[in-house]
Amino acid sequence: MSMQNENRSGYKKTKVGWIPEEWGYNFIKTTGKVVTGTTPSTSHPEFYGGEYPFVTPVNLGFTPWINRGVSALTDKGLQKARRLGRGAVLFVCIGSTIGKVGIASVVLTTNQQINAVIPNNRNSGTYLYYALLVQSLRIASYAGCQAVPIINKSQFEVVRLPLPPFPEQKKIAEILSTWDKAIEQTRKLINAKKRRKKALMQQLLTGKRRLQGSGESWEKYYLGDLFDERKEIHYDNLPLLAITGSRGIIPSSEIDRKDSSSANKSKYKRITPDDIGYNTMRMWQGVSAVSSLEGIVSPAYTICIPKDKANVQFMGYFFKFPHTIHLFWRYSQGLVNDTLNLKFHNFARIKVKIPGLDEQRAIAQILSTADDEIKVLEQKLSATEKQKRGLMQKLLTGEIRINR
Repeated sequence: MSMQNENRSGYKKTKVGWIPEEWGYNFIKTTGKVVTGTTPSTSHPEFYGGEYPFVTPVNLGFTPWINRGVSALTDKGLQKARRLGRGAVLFVCIGSTIGKVGIASVVLTTNQQINAVIPNNRNSGTYLYYALLVQSLRIASYAGCQAVPIINKSQFEVVRLPLPPFPEQKKIAEILSTWDKAIEQTRKLINAKKRRKKALMQQLLTGKRRLQGSGESWEKYYLGDLFDERKEIHYDNLPLLAITGSRGIIPSSEIDRKDSSSANKSKYKRITPDDIGYNTMRMWQGVSAVSSLEGIVSPAYTICIPKDKANVQFMGYFFKFPHTIHLFWRYSQGLVNDTLNLKFHNFARIKVKIPGLDEQRAIAQILSTADDEIKVLEQKLSATEKQKRGLMQKLLTGEIRINR
């Protein structure tokens, strides 16, 4: 409910909050037919392998428009399922992902975890999608704390939604769809940039592609020839940092989890800018990063100081390369993956092949530029999504009215 609407002229108080006087509200079941999906028997192979997407909760939550499933049904399979046409609104009502929403953009069917609203001719399916998206957390709370959360069909059908006149529903849906299409295009561009960076890493970090002017041959070194270990302790006056696989080295306060570190941090290790820190038990999963900060980290981390033959930015990328990560796994000690650890003396025994310093710097610059391009797009995506959420809240409560 928008508090901005309270007691405003031209608004009324209802069971769905303060809404414009021209708007109504009603149960989901009045907006169209509600159907629950079903799964054709997997013991009949002739039901599967066709053209009709069979959608489950894993297919929802990434984009409003759903045109793919975990598998696809044949004509025979579709006869055993609940056929849904374009514009049907899909809502997950069973399981840990209750509240995920989507719109069918092709003829498809779903499993029994999903209820679908087939809108009548008085309501816009796309508007209903956005209305349910705004209400999704509230609807999910109806499932309570059961072992398997569930909102049955009868509960779902009596959820109330604000309902503007049909022309206004369509205009609200058109505006928000335009934002979602821009968001989807930005996501596609980010994914394309990430694929390009991955290809660059494959070419540049293996020597398959040499840069112009790089005539020196690549040399083999033990990592112990390229790094020393920093083992400085008793710096507990420095800020506490965390080493992550995806966000780099950041203040531990930015990690969304309870602080389980010891109150006595005298044994914590110092890390400085241009060191590489890695999680001793997770290096085989690529949990390492170049530091731009000075601070202390848990004794569970290993800190590496680059020597004069290693460019730290290049080595930071090199340590993220799948072939190198496989080497880390091979040299880690432990009976099973959960107990593997790569202490510095084993890390130092790993032999790698790298270019000279000038080529290392040039490769690092190319990959850093690729990262910067991705970061700019991700910031744009985050800002666009935030703006869309704010606009959606205002449009779906009538706080902002459009030309009707």
